[in-house]
Amino acid sequence: MQDKIWLSSPHMGGTELKYVNEAFAANWVAPLGPNVDGFEKDLETYLNADVKVGALSAGTAALHLALIQCGVEYGDEVICQSMTFSASANPITYCGATPIFVDSEKDTWNMCPVALEEAIQDRISKGKKPKAIIVVHLYGMPAKMDEITAIAEKYEIPIIEDAAEALGSTYKGKACGTFGRFGILSFNGNKIITTSGGGALVCHTQEDKDQAVFLSTQARDNAPHYQHSHIGYNYRMSNIVAGIGRGQMEVLHDRVEARRKMHHFYVDIFSNIDGVEVFSEPSEDFYSNHWLSAILVDAIKTGKTREDLRLAFLEDNIESRPLWKPMHMQPIFADAPYYGKDVAEKLFDNGLCLPSGSNLSDDDRARIKKVITDFFIK
Repeated sequence: MQDKIWLSSPHMGGTELKYVNEAFAANWVAPLGPNVDGFEKDLETYLNADVKVGALSAGTAALHLALIQCGVEYGDEVICQSMTFSASANPITYCGATPIFVDSEKDTWNMCPVALEEAIQDRISKGKKPKAIIVVHLYGMPAKMDEITAIAEKYEIPIIEDAAEALGSTYKGKACGTFGRFGILSFNGNKIITTSGGGALVCHTQEDKDQAVFLSTQARDNAPHYQHSHIGYNYRMSNIVAGIGRGQMEVLHDRVEARRKMHHFYVDIFSNIDGVEVFSEPSEDFYSNHWLSAILVDAIKTGKTREDLRLAFLEDNIESRPLWKPMHMQPIFADAPYYGKDVAEKLFDNGLCLPSGSNLSDDDRARIKKVITDFFIK
Protein backbone atom coordinates (compact mmCIF):
# COMPACT_ATOMS: atom_id res chain seq x y z
CA MET A 1 0.00 0.00 0.00
CA GLN A 2 1.20 3.52 -0.78
CA ASP A 3 2.10 5.94 1.99
CA LYS A 4 -0.87 7.69 3.56
CA ILE A 5 -1.70 11.21 2.47
CA TRP A 6 -3.14 12.99 5.51
CA LEU A 7 -5.83 15.64 5.55
CA SER A 8 -3.67 18.13 7.47
CA SER A 9 -0.51 16.94 9.16
CA PRO A 10 2.02 18.91 11.26
CA HIS A 11 4.75 20.70 9.30
CA MET A 12 7.85 21.75 11.20
CA GLY A 13 9.98 24.61 9.97
CA GLY A 14 13.37 23.58 11.35
CA THR A 15 14.08 26.27 13.94
CA GLU A 16 11.71 25.00 16.63
CA LEU A 17 14.44 22.98 18.35
CA LYS A 18 16.55 26.09 18.83
CA TYR A 19 13.92 27.63 21.10
CA VAL A 20 13.14 24.33 22.83
CA ASN A 21 16.82 23.68 23.53
CA GLU A 22 17.22 27.18 24.94
CA ALA A 23 14.37 26.44 27.34
CA PHE A 24 16.04 23.20 28.45
CA ALA A 25 19.42 24.87 28.84
CA ALA A 26 17.93 27.60 31.05
CA ASN A 27 15.68 25.10 32.89
CA TRP A 28 12.60 27.11 31.81
CA VAL A 29 10.20 24.18 31.55
CA ALA A 30 7.33 25.56 33.65
CA PRO A 31 4.28 27.38 32.26
CA LEU A 32 6.16 30.67 32.10
CA GLY A 33 9.41 31.94 30.63
CA PRO A 34 10.94 33.81 27.69
CA ASN A 35 9.40 31.57 25.03
CA VAL A 36 5.89 32.21 26.34
CA ASP A 37 6.54 35.96 26.39
CA GLY A 38 8.17 35.84 22.95
CA PHE A 39 5.43 33.74 21.39
CA GLU A 40 2.76 36.12 22.68
CA LYS A 41 4.64 39.11 21.27
CA ASP A 42 5.12 37.34 17.93
CA LEU A 43 1.37 36.74 17.70
CA GLU A 44 0.53 40.31 18.66
CA THR A 45 2.86 41.60 15.94
CA TYR A 46 1.46 39.21 13.35
CA LEU A 47 -2.16 40.12 14.08
CA ASN A 48 -1.21 43.76 13.42
CA ALA A 49 -3.81 45.18 15.80
CA ASP A 50 -3.92 46.78 19.22
CA VAL A 51 -4.32 43.47 21.04
CA LYS A 52 -2.80 41.49 23.90
CA VAL A 53 -2.36 37.73 23.54
CA GLY A 54 -2.31 35.14 26.29
CA ALA A 55 -0.78 31.76 25.39
CA LEU A 56 -2.79 28.86 26.80
CA SER A 57 -2.94 25.08 26.79
CA ALA A 58 -5.64 24.87 24.09
CA GLY A 59 -8.06 26.90 22.02
CA THR A 60 -10.84 25.29 24.05
CA ALA A 61 -9.29 26.66 27.24
CA ALA A 62 -9.17 30.12 25.64
CA LEU A 63 -12.84 29.92 24.72
CA HIS A 64 -13.75 28.84 28.25
CA LEU A 65 -11.89 31.78 29.77
CA ALA A 66 -13.48 34.17 27.26
CA LEU A 67 -16.94 33.01 28.31
CA ILE A 68 -16.06 33.44 31.98
CA GLN A 69 -14.80 36.97 31.36
CA CYS A 70 -18.01 37.76 29.46
CA GLY A 71 -19.87 36.89 32.65
CA VAL A 72 -21.41 33.63 31.45
CA GLU A 73 -22.75 31.65 34.39
CA TYR A 74 -25.06 28.74 35.21
CA GLY A 75 -28.45 29.13 33.55
CA ASP A 76 -27.30 31.69 30.96
CA GLU A 77 -27.58 31.29 27.20
CA VAL A 78 -24.86 31.72 24.58
CA ILE A 79 -25.42 31.87 20.83
CA CYS A 80 -23.09 29.64 18.83
CA GLN A 81 -22.59 28.83 15.18
CA SER A 82 -23.97 25.34 14.53
CA MET A 83 -21.62 24.44 11.66
CA THR A 84 -18.42 23.98 13.65
CA PHE A 85 -16.35 21.52 15.67
CA SER A 86 -17.71 20.59 19.10
CA ALA A 87 -14.94 22.52 20.87
CA SER A 88 -16.76 25.74 19.91
CA ALA A 89 -19.83 24.69 21.91
CA ASN A 90 -18.51 22.49 24.71
CA PRO A 91 -17.12 25.35 26.86
CA ILE A 92 -20.63 26.84 27.01
CA THR A 93 -21.67 23.77 28.95
CA TYR A 94 -18.56 24.01 31.16
CA CYS A 95 -20.10 27.25 32.44
CA GLY A 96 -23.46 25.59 33.07
CA ALA A 97 -25.00 27.65 30.26
CA THR A 98 -27.15 26.57 27.32
CA PRO A 99 -25.97 26.84 23.69
CA ILE A 100 -28.37 28.45 21.23
CA PHE A 101 -27.39 27.27 17.77
CA VAL A 102 -27.63 29.36 14.60
CA ASP A 103 -27.59 28.23 10.97
CA SER A 104 -25.01 29.13 8.33
CA GLU A 105 -25.32 31.27 5.21
CA LYS A 106 -24.29 29.94 1.81
CA ASP A 107 -21.50 32.40 0.94
CA THR A 108 -19.02 31.72 3.75
CA TRP A 109 -20.68 28.71 5.45
CA ASN A 110 -20.51 30.75 8.65
CA MET A 111 -23.10 32.27 10.99
CA CYS A 112 -26.13 33.65 9.15
CA PRO A 113 -26.78 37.25 10.26
CA VAL A 114 -30.53 36.90 9.58
CA ALA A 115 -30.83 33.79 11.72
CA LEU A 116 -28.62 35.42 14.37
CA GLU A 117 -30.96 38.37 14.81
CA GLU A 118 -33.99 36.08 14.78
CA ALA A 119 -32.40 34.05 17.59
CA ILE A 120 -31.57 37.13 19.67
CA GLN A 121 -35.04 38.59 19.34
CA ASP A 122 -36.75 35.32 20.21
CA ARG A 123 -34.53 34.63 23.24
CA ILE A 124 -35.13 38.17 24.52
CA SER A 125 -38.89 37.69 24.07
CA LYS A 126 -38.56 34.60 26.27
CA GLY A 127 -36.75 36.61 28.95
CA LYS A 128 -33.30 35.22 28.18
CA LYS A 129 -30.99 37.75 26.54
CA PRO A 130 -27.90 35.85 25.35
CA LYS A 131 -24.69 36.63 27.24
CA ALA A 132 -22.34 36.17 24.25
CA ILE A 133 -22.15 35.26 20.56
CA ILE A 134 -19.58 32.71 19.38
CA VAL A 135 -18.89 33.14 15.67
CA VAL A 136 -16.54 30.76 13.86
CA HIS A 137 -14.31 31.38 10.82
CA LEU A 138 -14.89 27.94 9.33
CA TYR A 139 -11.90 26.25 7.66
CA GLY A 140 -10.19 29.65 7.63
CA MET A 141 -13.00 31.47 5.80
CA PRO A 142 -13.84 34.79 7.48
CA ALA A 143 -17.44 35.25 8.57
CA LYS A 144 -19.51 38.27 7.51
CA MET A 145 -18.19 40.34 10.38
CA ASP A 146 -19.71 43.70 9.38
CA GLU A 147 -23.26 42.35 9.57
CA ILE A 148 -22.62 40.20 12.64
CA THR A 149 -20.86 43.00 14.52
CA ALA A 150 -23.67 45.45 13.75
CA ILE A 151 -26.24 43.06 15.19
CA ALA A 152 -24.13 42.35 18.27
CA GLU A 153 -23.69 46.07 18.92
CA LYS A 154 -27.40 46.72 18.39
CA TYR A 155 -28.29 44.31 21.19
CA GLU A 156 -25.14 44.97 23.25
CA ILE A 157 -23.95 41.36 23.26
CA PRO A 158 -20.20 40.66 23.17
CA ILE A 159 -18.70 38.64 20.32
CA ILE A 160 -16.20 35.85 20.88
CA GLU A 161 -14.42 34.95 17.63
CA ASP A 162 -13.45 31.33 17.25
CA ALA A 163 -10.52 31.87 14.88
CA ALA A 164 -8.99 28.49 15.74
CA GLU A 165 -8.86 27.64 12.03
CA ALA A 166 -8.23 31.16 10.75
CA LEU A 167 -4.77 32.39 11.76
CA GLY A 168 -3.59 34.24 8.66
CA SER A 169 -7.09 35.01 7.39
CA THR A 170 -8.42 38.56 7.10
CA TYR A 171 -11.72 40.34 6.53
CA LYS A 172 -11.38 43.70 4.78
CA GLY A 173 -7.69 43.64 5.64
CA LYS A 174 -8.21 43.06 9.37
CA ALA A 175 -6.99 39.86 11.01
CA CYS A 176 -9.56 37.28 12.06
CA GLY A 177 -9.59 37.00 15.82
CA THR A 178 -9.35 40.77 16.38
CA PHE A 179 -12.98 41.81 15.76
CA GLY A 180 -14.75 40.57 18.90
CA ARG A 181 -14.23 41.33 22.56
CA PHE A 182 -12.15 38.14 22.55
CA GLY A 183 -10.57 36.02 19.86
CA ILE A 184 -9.56 32.37 20.05
CA LEU A 185 -6.56 30.77 18.31
CA SER A 186 -5.55 27.10 18.18
CA PHE A 187 -2.19 25.45 17.62
CA ASN A 188 -3.41 21.86 17.63
CA GLY A 189 -1.41 19.36 15.59
CA ASN A 190 -3.52 19.80 12.46
CA LYS A 191 -3.67 23.61 12.40
CA ILE A 192 -1.94 26.09 10.08
CA ILE A 193 0.95 26.15 12.60
CA THR A 194 1.22 23.88 15.60
CA THR A 195 2.78 23.76 19.04
CA SER A 196 1.69 20.07 19.23
CA GLY A 197 -1.16 21.33 21.39
CA GLY A 198 -1.99 24.79 22.62
CA GLY A 199 -4.03 27.89 21.95
CA ALA A 200 -4.26 31.58 22.70
CA LEU A 201 -6.74 34.18 23.86
CA VAL A 202 -6.72 37.47 21.96
CA CYS A 203 -7.74 40.41 24.18
CA HIS A 204 -8.16 44.13 23.58
CA THR A 205 -7.00 45.31 27.00
CA GLN A 206 -4.13 44.44 29.29
CA GLU A 207 -6.68 44.02 32.07
CA ASP A 208 -8.49 41.25 30.18
CA LYS A 209 -5.22 39.48 29.42
CA ASP A 210 -4.06 39.75 33.02
CA GLN A 211 -7.34 38.29 34.23
CA ALA A 212 -7.07 35.43 31.74
CA VAL A 213 -3.53 34.63 32.88
CA PHE A 214 -4.65 34.83 36.52
CA LEU A 215 -7.50 32.36 35.93
CA SER A 216 -5.30 30.10 33.81
CA THR A 217 -2.73 29.67 36.61
CA GLN A 218 -5.16 28.44 39.30
CA ALA A 219 -6.27 31.97 40.30
CA ARG A 220 -3.74 32.29 43.08
CA ASP A 221 -4.11 35.49 45.08
CA ASN A 222 -1.14 37.79 45.69
CA ALA A 223 -0.10 36.38 49.06
CA PRO A 224 2.98 34.66 50.48
CA HIS A 225 0.91 31.51 51.02
CA TYR A 226 -1.48 29.72 48.67
CA GLN A 227 -4.75 31.63 48.84
CA HIS A 228 -7.60 31.50 46.36
CA SER A 229 -10.62 33.80 46.13
CA HIS A 230 -11.68 32.59 42.67
CA ILE A 231 -11.97 29.25 40.91
CA GLY A 232 -8.89 28.80 38.74
CA TYR A 233 -7.74 26.50 35.95
CA ASN A 234 -4.52 24.88 34.78
CA TYR A 235 -4.68 26.44 31.32
CA ARG A 236 -1.35 28.22 30.79
CA MET A 237 0.98 27.23 27.94
CA SER A 238 4.38 25.81 28.93
CA ASN A 239 7.65 27.44 27.94
CA ILE A 240 8.65 24.28 26.02
CA VAL A 241 5.48 24.28 23.92
CA ALA A 242 5.80 28.03 23.32
CA GLY A 243 9.29 27.41 21.95
CA ILE A 244 7.79 25.25 19.22
CA GLY A 245 5.36 28.08 18.52
CA ARG A 246 8.14 30.64 18.14
CA GLY A 247 9.81 28.47 15.51
CA GLN A 248 6.51 27.96 13.74
CA MET A 249 5.83 31.70 13.62
CA GLU A 250 8.94 32.08 11.47
CA VAL A 251 7.28 30.02 8.71
CA LEU A 252 3.64 31.05 9.17
CA HIS A 253 3.58 33.18 6.01
CA ASP A 254 4.93 30.26 3.97
CA ARG A 255 2.37 27.90 5.48
CA VAL A 256 -0.52 30.18 4.55
CA GLU A 257 0.80 30.49 1.00
CA ALA A 258 1.15 26.69 0.72
CA ARG A 259 -2.44 26.13 1.91
CA ARG A 260 -3.73 28.70 -0.55
CA LYS A 261 -1.73 26.99 -3.27
CA MET A 262 -3.57 23.75 -2.47
CA HIS A 263 -6.88 25.60 -2.78
CA HIS A 264 -5.97 26.82 -6.26
CA PHE A 265 -4.83 23.30 -7.13
CA TYR A 266 -8.36 22.09 -6.46
CA VAL A 267 -9.96 25.04 -8.24
CA ASP A 268 -8.00 24.09 -11.37
CA ILE A 269 -8.96 20.41 -11.15
CA PHE A 270 -12.67 20.99 -10.61
CA SER A 271 -13.00 23.81 -13.15
CA ASN A 272 -13.76 21.13 -15.75
CA ILE A 273 -16.03 19.00 -13.57
CA ASP A 274 -19.67 20.05 -13.57
CA GLY A 275 -21.50 19.66 -10.29
CA VAL A 276 -18.61 20.25 -7.89
CA GLU A 277 -18.14 23.60 -6.13
CA VAL A 278 -14.85 24.50 -4.44
CA PHE A 279 -15.29 26.50 -1.21
CA SER A 280 -13.88 29.93 -2.13
CA GLU A 281 -13.99 33.55 -0.99
CA PRO A 282 -17.23 35.30 -2.02
CA SER A 283 -15.45 38.62 -2.71
CA GLU A 284 -12.13 40.44 -2.28
CA ASP A 285 -13.21 41.49 1.22
CA PHE A 286 -12.48 37.93 2.33
CA TYR A 287 -8.98 36.46 2.49
CA SER A 288 -8.90 32.86 3.68
CA ASN A 289 -5.83 30.93 4.77
CA HIS A 290 -7.68 27.91 3.29
CA TRP A 291 -6.62 25.84 6.27
CA LEU A 292 -8.75 23.10 4.77
CA SER A 293 -9.88 23.05 1.16
CA ALA A 294 -13.43 21.77 0.81
CA ILE A 295 -15.94 21.02 -1.92
CA LEU A 296 -19.67 20.52 -2.34
CA VAL A 297 -20.72 17.60 -4.55
CA ASP A 298 -24.07 17.88 -6.35
CA ALA A 299 -25.24 14.27 -6.47
CA ILE A 300 -27.88 15.02 -9.11
CA LYS A 301 -25.45 16.61 -11.56
CA THR A 302 -22.58 14.21 -10.98
CA GLY A 303 -24.47 11.02 -10.22
CA LYS A 304 -22.06 10.55 -7.31
CA THR A 305 -21.96 11.59 -3.65
CA ARG A 306 -19.29 13.07 -1.43
CA GLU A 307 -19.26 9.74 0.41
CA ASP A 308 -18.50 7.92 -2.83
CA LEU A 309 -15.52 10.24 -3.33
CA ARG A 310 -14.35 9.81 0.26
CA LEU A 311 -14.31 6.05 -0.20
CA ALA A 312 -12.44 6.39 -3.50
CA PHE A 313 -9.76 8.41 -1.70
CA LEU A 314 -9.67 5.85 1.09
CA GLU A 315 -8.97 3.05 -1.37
CA ASP A 316 -5.78 4.91 -2.35
CA ASN A 317 -4.86 5.55 1.31
CA ILE A 318 -5.74 9.25 1.08
CA GLU A 319 -7.54 10.88 3.99
CA SER A 320 -10.56 13.10 3.35
CA ARG A 321 -13.38 13.95 5.72
CA PRO A 322 -17.01 15.12 5.68
CA LEU A 323 -17.60 18.68 6.85
CA TRP A 324 -18.28 19.23 10.54
CA LYS A 325 -21.60 17.70 11.54
CA PRO A 326 -23.67 20.69 12.76
CA MET A 327 -23.96 20.97 16.51
CA HIS A 328 -27.77 21.02 16.48
CA MET A 329 -27.64 17.55 14.87
CA GLN A 330 -25.36 16.12 17.56
CA PRO A 331 -26.92 13.73 20.11
CA ILE A 332 -25.42 15.64 23.04
CA PHE A 333 -27.12 18.89 21.91
CA ALA A 334 -30.39 17.39 20.65
CA ASP A 335 -32.46 19.51 23.04
CA ALA A 336 -30.67 22.81 22.40
CA PRO A 337 -32.64 25.56 20.59
CA TYR A 338 -31.80 26.10 16.91
CA TYR A 339 -32.54 29.03 14.59
CA GLY A 340 -32.33 29.09 10.83
CA LYS A 341 -33.18 26.78 7.98
CA ASP A 342 -31.27 23.81 6.54
CA VAL A 343 -28.12 25.39 5.08
CA ALA A 344 -25.78 23.74 7.59
CA GLU A 345 -27.48 20.38 7.15
CA LYS A 346 -27.12 20.49 3.36
CA LEU A 347 -23.48 21.51 3.66
CA PHE A 348 -22.87 18.50 5.88
CA ASP A 349 -24.72 16.15 3.52
CA ASN A 350 -22.78 17.25 0.43
CA GLY A 351 -19.45 18.64 1.65
CA LEU A 352 -16.02 17.03 1.79
CA CYS A 353 -12.70 18.32 3.16
CA LEU A 354 -9.73 17.43 0.96
CA PRO A 355 -6.03 16.94 1.76
CA SER A 356 -4.70 20.44 2.40
CA GLY A 357 -1.37 20.13 4.19
CA SER A 358 1.39 22.63 3.55
CA ASN A 359 3.84 19.70 3.31
CA LEU A 360 2.15 17.85 0.44
CA SER A 361 4.54 17.00 -2.40
CA ASP A 362 4.09 17.09 -6.16
CA ASP A 363 3.78 13.30 -6.05
CA ASP A 364 1.04 13.60 -3.43
CA ARG A 365 -0.82 16.09 -5.62
CA ALA A 366 -0.49 13.78 -8.60
CA ARG A 367 -2.06 10.93 -6.64
CA ILE A 368 -4.89 13.16 -5.44
CA LYS A 369 -5.56 14.44 -8.96
CA LYS A 370 -5.62 10.91 -10.38
CA VAL A 371 -8.23 9.75 -7.86
CA ILE A 372 -10.44 12.74 -8.64
CA THR A 373 -10.02 12.40 -12.41
CA ASP A 374 -10.68 8.65 -12.38
CA PHE A 375 -13.69 9.13 -10.13
CA PHE A 376 -15.46 11.90 -12.02
CA ILE A 377 -14.28 11.59 -15.61
CA LYS A 378 -13.19 8.06 -16.50
